[in-house]
Amino acid sequence: MTTLPPLPLIRPKLASIARQKLPCSSKVLPRAQLIKEKDDIDHYVEVNFKGLSKEEVAAHRNSYKKNICVDMLREGYHKSFTELFYLMEQWDTLREAAKARSTLWLQRPLEEQPDKLDHLYHYLTRAEIAERKEYFEDVYNNLYALACYFNTPEDQWVRNHFYERCFKIAQLIKIDGGKKEAESHSNMGLLYEEDGQLLEAAEHYEAFHQLTQGRIWKDETGRFLNLLACESLLRTYRLLADKMLENEDYKQAIKILIKASEIAKEGNDKKMEGEASYYLGLAYWSAGDHKSALTVLNALTKISEDLDDELSLGRAYEAIAKVLQSQREIQGAIKCLKKVLEIARNTFQNLNIVRASTMLGDIYNEKGFYSKASEYFQQAFDTTGELAIVPLMEETKVHYGIAKAHQMMLTMSNYIESEDITSLGYLLSWKESRSNITFDQTVGSRKSTMDRLSQNSDTLEEEINRFLEKQKKHPL
Repeated sequence: MTTLPPLPLIRPKLASIARQKLPCSSKVLPRAQLIKEKDDIDHYVEVNFKGLSKEEVAAHRNSYKKNICVDMLREGYHKSFTELFYLMEQWDTLREAAKARSTLWLQRPLEEQPDKLDHLYHYLTRAEIAERKEYFEDVYNNLYALACYFNTPEDQWVRNHFYERCFKIAQLIKIDGGKKEAESHSNMGLLYEEDGQLLEAAEHYEAFHQLTQGRIWKDETGRFLNLLACESLLRTYRLLADKMLENEDYKQAIKILIKASEIAKEGNDKKMEGEASYYLGLAYWSAGDHKSALTVLNALTKISEDLDDELSLGRAYEAIAKVLQSQREIQGAIKCLKKVLEIARNTFQNLNIVRASTMLGDIYNEKGFYSKASEYFQQAFDTTGELAIVPLMEETKVHYGIAKAHQMMLTMSNYIESEDITSLGYLLSWKESRSNITFDQTVGSRKSTMDRLSQNSDTLEEEINRFLEKQKKHPL
């Protein structure tokens, strides 16, 4: 959260000596020549090794890690030494554990990384000096600098160690109105979230949110901390709700998503508010509360239109289509999915085209309108070819094949029902060629209700509804 000015690293005395390479001969001499020219060897030894102090000898004899530790103790930084020693022990333990699990462990030992040792020495000793004087804000800044430095995947546990140290120190800072405490809650929330402990993460994010309410604090990028707190809470609440929905705990999931929606409104960010509405609408749909789901999702479409956010609008229409389909309101679902297709084509979202086309194909195929189903499934299959996603391509190909088979079955059924010589000729011709077969409308008059509906694509949606109403009044 806090941007710290770069500070020149102050290396300890022994470490500085160890960093200086002893000069070798100015020229590379062959071994045979060195043996023959003993005088040159004696001169080399006299010039380069005469008069070395005990410190210089120790610096070159000991490891860089040992020199760092000796300097800490010599200068009286006992707390820093204890912490560094603990970190080095943890480092070795984790390396050994990782080696046992995998042969691909590439993390080098700490003693082979002098830059990291330099940073640990520099900031730990500065933090210890500040702590002795009870300058807790300086302690926090130095520890936070170390957390930022170790913010890499392989060193994440070191970062987490210093996040925890920062959190404890932040409780002692009283001169900044609670900003450091708020930042430390944010860091601890991230720590727990990455570890999958969502309830603990939510507690820290809630404290972060509470401390930033009514404040105009900003981070180093200029973003308001309160807005970041809202975003962090929304993300954590959504992950918690996902787990609750998986366990069919719909009541708790809806409760926590309502809370997330309220926080989003407080953040005064319409995009964030729309995001919260989307997940709340899906939760209502999963719980079977279709009326509440439509209310929330319709509000999302209004927000998306105000923001001119076509991607969000398309996602809202797709969710509404799912709810309407669950309510057996097929015509409304089809209209929404066609809007999704239009938006997806305008924004070049091929995955959305595949998803909406497949949903439309499923609707038409389920109701027996196989020609229309084949058209949408083919559209989905052709689009997956552009995406070159093999599993998705295979899935849409199966849907397309099933719809074509149903379409062919309906055509052959019509020829069989016609019971005339011409129809028999069509069937025998198809059996020989096994190619696509289409129904000749001049042949016979006995057509099924489904076939008549499939020929009238202009008023197909209206026919679907009339057909469904007829089925309700006169069930088989």
